[in-house]
Amino acid sequence: MKETLPQAPHKPRRLLPKLLLALAAVLAALMLAVLLLFQRELRTLGTLERVGNTSLFTMEYIGDYGFDDFLETGASSDPELIRFIAGKLLKGLPMEFDLPDLGCSTFAAHTPEGDAVFGRNFDMYYSPALFVKTAPSNGYRSISMVNLAYIGFGEDKLPTGLLDSFFCLAAPYVPLDGVNEKGVAVGVLLIDTEPTNQQTEKVDITTTTAIRMILDQAATVEEALTLLGEYDMHASANSCYHFQIADASGRAVVVEYIGDTMNVVESPRATNFLLTPGDWDFGTGQDRFETLTAAMEAAEGILTEEEAMDLLEAVSQQPQPEKRSSTQWSCVYNQSRGTVFIAMGMDYDHLYQFSIWD
Repeated sequence: MKETLPQAPHKPRRLLPKLLLALAAVLAALMLAVLLLFQRELRTLGTLERVGNTSLFTMEYIGDYGFDDFLETGASSDPELIRFIAGKLLKGLPMEFDLPDLGCSTFAAHTPEGDAVFGRNFDMYYSPALFVKTAPSNGYRSISMVNLAYIGFGEDKLPTGLLDSFFCLAAPYVPLDGVNEKGVAVGVLLIDTEPTNQQTEKVDITTTTAIRMILDQAATVEEALTLLGEYDMHASANSCYHFQIADASGRAVVVEYIGDTMNVVESPRATNFLLTPGDWDFGTGQDRFETLTAAMEAAEGILTEEEAMDLLEAVSQQPQPEKRSSTQWSCVYNQSRGTVFIAMGMDYDHLYQFSIWD
């Protein structure tokens, strides 16, 4: 008969606590890596704020957004621009652009004190807006307005959380109007004709990146025109646009592309039809243009900032049953002081003021 030896008592198992500690260490390392990888981006998103209960958000972009690198290679379409932004700013995360029809009004004037002012209505369907401050190391400080619907936001999707707001990092590449520290102001307006698609040996640029280039690099209208002439323009969203550009000296022009040729018209106002002389049977906004002309001629081009906002209200577009477009924001930029008054959703009783220098 075999004798059964007594078994040694089992030692308490410490495997599970060790696994938990190892897992915690891995997670901590991953979190540290994410923080280091997205340090600048998280600092930028940390500045994102909603203005009261409005559809206006504000954000200050911290650090470099790689625009000098972009201008070396350019982009001839929205998908190409998206690929650049995704690789440069979003660490490869995919995104989409959607720049729909927009009907707008712009004008340039002076205050009684001699300050240059630039008025801008942005007309579209419901569009939350992002007010963006940028200060590139190799360019001029600026403030600009971004249509958040362009980068995937809307009434049911607002950038109210960290993860939800990540695509706001693309904002420097998609401004629709703004002013820089030198007093150059710019706004883009839709023209209902064939998309601009210049094809030469020049570096390619898109509608919104042209605005960013002007804000970052132009100190005068003349410099802005020179910059535009150095690139092939490719209109965003398969549409056509013209640009109103004004500087602190009072010069104001409208840049248009007809037959892929850049034309410059000296004009202190614009809406949504061509100003280049010719027999054009397309475009809209002639009534708004006439209202702007009459008011500015009566005032001899002299408007207080309050009167400039009143004029924007006079040419604002109310919602209509047959169309979805209405005025989403109105901006009066003081080019001499680097400030802006903003009215959201035609609420002209409540204005919000911001500055390049704050």
